[in-house]
Amino acid sequence: MQSYLSIGVMSGSSLDGLDLVACRFTFDSSWSFEIQKAVTIPYSHKWIQKLSAATELNALDFALLNNEYGKFIGKQVADFCTSLPEKPDLVSSHGHTIFHQPQNKLTLQIGHGASVAAASGLQTVCDFRTLDVALKGQGAPLVPVGDELLFGAYAFCLNLGGIANISFREEDERKAFDICPANMAFNYFVKDLGFEYDLGGNLGRTGEVQEELLALLNDLEYYRQKGPKSLGREWFEEEFLPLISSFQLMPADILRTLYEHVSDQLALAIDDYPKGQILITGGGAHNIFLIELFSEKTKHKTIVPSAQIIDFKEAVIFAFLGILRLRNEVNCLKSVTGANHDHSGGIIYLP
Repeated sequence: MQSYLSIGVMSGSSLDGLDLVACRFTFDSSWSFEIQKAVTIPYSHKWIQKLSAATELNALDFALLNNEYGKFIGKQVADFCTSLPEKPDLVSSHGHTIFHQPQNKLTLQIGHGASVAAASGLQTVCDFRTLDVALKGQGAPLVPVGDELLFGAYAFCLNLGGIANISFREEDERKAFDICPANMAFNYFVKDLGFEYDLGGNLGRTGEVQEELLALLNDLEYYRQKGPKSLGREWFEEEFLPLISSFQLMPADILRTLYEHVSDQLALAIDDYPKGQILITGGGAHNIFLIELFSEKTKHKTIVPSAQIIDFKEAVIFAFLGILRLRNEVNCLKSVTGANHDHSGGIIYLP
């Protein structure tokens, strides 16, 4: 039996905050895990501004931000670990995605691993995506390895984060792909109503579906592509937002139409597969209205787990991916990303 205490660090595209989880992983013929501590550290206005504007920086300022953000992550990890009963074996940090353009062989997550290791005093695994992109993969999603080894009891694992993605087994292979924007889109338009997010979907409920816009959204070319495929902020800003902005609509009606669109795409993505249970996690799992719409449209049984699993499943899996990297075991699947072969991605920094 082998056991590891790993700190998973995750920052999603919706900029909700930095997720930290301390998780014990044990291997005894199969993997199991136990969450020991989990917190979300909300981003200050300063960090939201810095991360949002990172794509516009010159090379020097971008490099400085990469180091500064790594130091920030490392300090948060060090503070987080003071209440743990033992020293963790590693930090496994996803960083924050700034560029994701696999068609251009590019993906970039900031939060320099050397800075994380120096500030936390712990060996750090980071930069999980770039090897996959270099191997002609999408660099995303990475979570399906964890879905397979930690949550394999479910037929489907659906993550409703900034972008919705799905993972499942088909013909003895793990398959996964990004489905559509989710919280990224809801949060963008709810700001016009003076809120950071749509609690429970209550604001979206008040609007009316705009059928012309809905039809155009559902007809976007990305949805006709077969996997492996992935989405990034670039696609959202260049393809998704301009289409919505071409309509002069009230924010509540945009939101209501987006809920219809997202629930449509979620159902379409998996309803050709045999009936099974869907584990739903990510911030969108708290959105009662979205879950209601999706549950009505899918033939599958939807399972919403505990709040801790909803909020920290992705961080748990990144904590796990770091362990697999240290063991030099596969943590990225070609069947998911389209890479040339399965591999073990990530860079290791020692403090």
